[in-house]
Amino acid sequence: MYPVVLSQISKTYHLDSVEVAALSDINLAIRPNCFTVISGPSGSGKTTLLNIIGCIDRPDRGEVMVDGQAILRLSDDALSDFRARHFGFIFQNFNLLPVLTAYENVEYPLLLTHMPAAARKERVLALLDAVGLSDRAHNRPGQLSGGQRQRVAIARALSMDPIVMLFDEPTSALDPEMVGEVLDVMVGLANEGMTMMCVTHEMGFARKVSHRVIFMDVGGKILEDCSKEEFFNNPDARQPRTKDFLNKILQH
Repeated sequence: MYPVVLSQISKTYHLDSVEVAALSDINLAIRPNCFTVISGPSGSGKTTLLNIIGCIDRPDRGEVMVDGQAILRLSDDALSDFRARHFGFIFQNFNLLPVLTAYENVEYPLLLTHMPAAARKERVLALLDAVGLSDRAHNRPGQLSGGQRQRVAIARALSMDPIVMLFDEPTSALDPEMVGEVLDVMVGLANEGMTMMCVTHEMGFARKVSHRVIFMDVGGKILEDCSKEEFFNNPDARQPRTKDFLNKILQH
């Protein structure tokens, strides 16, 4: 069974009295143990799509099924709780609690589950070790580099054992030398079979690690949904807009 299935999803925003289509009749099934990259130009609806998958936003029309449950019928409070228990969401700007240490930030979601203290400690330390930050457990976010903060955010998102990890341009706020340490953690998760979706402009990373590439265009339409081999290695078989995009990024 697919962890998440979207059917006929549409979303429109009203900007200065003008209707702007963010998503248009999106049909999409997220495959388990698959690393899917979402790419495309600015304004093509990539983040909106990720937000709807992760229950942060609701579409104007359509259905979202998660583990066979029609989640859009849930109340806002129930949907928020559902999101916390099923999705790990990594934002551009970390969203860590500045007054808490790295350990406490990772532990925070687990406090809501009433997990015994000993089991909680074991899990938090294991997650910090997994992202290479065992020695930074007692540092607050202000004492960490951007790459370290993003790795704490990844550990925190993993604490609830999500069915899908969602990344929204996770390296865009980082200095160039810090990008690699975050991408290395994501590569490790991909190699372990974590189901992931990532909005990114790091196409070299996408080409190396992803299994599937979704390419979107302005108006919130999916133009391509194929394997990374088909996307990168056979540009002549892609649609004209995709070919133009690939010609611009692959020549650098």
